[in-house]
Amino acid sequence: MSASDGRSTDRREGLNRPPRAAVSRRTLLLATLATPALAQTVRYPDRPIEIVVGFTAGGGTDLDARSYGRALEQKLGGTVVITNRPGAGGELALGAVARARPDGHTIGTTNYPGLLTIPIERQAQFRLDDFAPIANLVTDPSAITAHANGPYKSLQDVIARAKAAPDSITYASPGIGTDDHLQLVLLQEAAGIRLTHVSFQGDPQLRTAVLGRQVDLMGLNLGAVTAAPQGFRILAQAAASRSRFGPDIPTLKELGYPVTMASERGLVVPAGTPPAVLARLREATEEIARDPEFIRALESRFTEPAYEPGEAWFARLRREEPTTAAFGSARPGCSGADQRPAHTPGRTDSAVISP
Repeated sequence: MSASDGRSTDRREGLNRPPRAAVSRRTLLLATLATPALAQTVRYPDRPIEIVVGFTAGGGTDLDARSYGRALEQKLGGTVVITNRPGAGGELALGAVARARPDGHTIGTTNYPGLLTIPIERQAQFRLDDFAPIANLVTDPSAITAHANGPYKSLQDVIARAKAAPDSITYASPGIGTDDHLQLVLLQEAAGIRLTHVSFQGDPQLRTAVLGRQVDLMGLNLGAVTAAPQGFRILAQAAASRSRFGPDIPTLKELGYPVTMASERGLVVPAGTPPAVLARLREATEEIARDPEFIRALESRFTEPAYEPGEAWFARLRREEPTTAAFGSARPGCSGADQRPAHTPGRTDSAVISP
């Protein structure tokens, strides 16, 4: 559906009004006082709600959005449509949401750190201030994964090879500025190595590239790999501690590399969305986040529920903006300014960089 469909209208036609001459000052005063209450009764939603996802169908962000969309339909009594707009690490989708009509009928999925890093690293199609926050829902640590039958049985194998032959190992991620890309940037610094980064549009393309041996490693969230592990070997993950969903998988920290990184997935609407509509979405989302069925859906994909109310979530992100800006300024390679075309057969919208 198009996010530019007509605006919601005040549906109060048909009220029985007295003739103009019969309207008294008292009636006018009462009508004036009642206006805010009447405004709260505007029907929402009055057409399908579109949730715009910045990555391809079948990935973690997409699956979380679909679970949320089904629950939102039940809460609001309307129709929810998922639209995938992959590209530029989620920037294309968030840019579309930022430009959408602020009436509550267009919701965007967000992925931290990209929500902060992308507009800091480059001239992006959105800024944090372009959005009103609904809530954060999920956290999922980054992980480093290889082919199960490939040459790399441990992260130590990767480090040793990378030191012996810099740039010889290829590492794929869902896009520049994503948590999986920044995991690589930080690991390279901590270990004193250089890998070659290859950017894709989403999870399915990463999996295909590793299984087809087009790339050596992929940076993909732990939950996404653990949910479908066939053919893969997870070498390490970037949470602060071991995950209940992969207790045998070591953290980068315990392997000697002080790197923590995760994808936080939340929901936003365009700035300027009416307060009553935003409040309704926040209320429904909090109910969804606490619903046992929704929690089970997340956990069935090995994803950690992490509900955070909208205002508190964005307040935290704004506190983190200066640190994120300093991070990007100190690491110009994070922006992808040194991109060169990739030549892997069958790949679309890809680029290779040396972060």
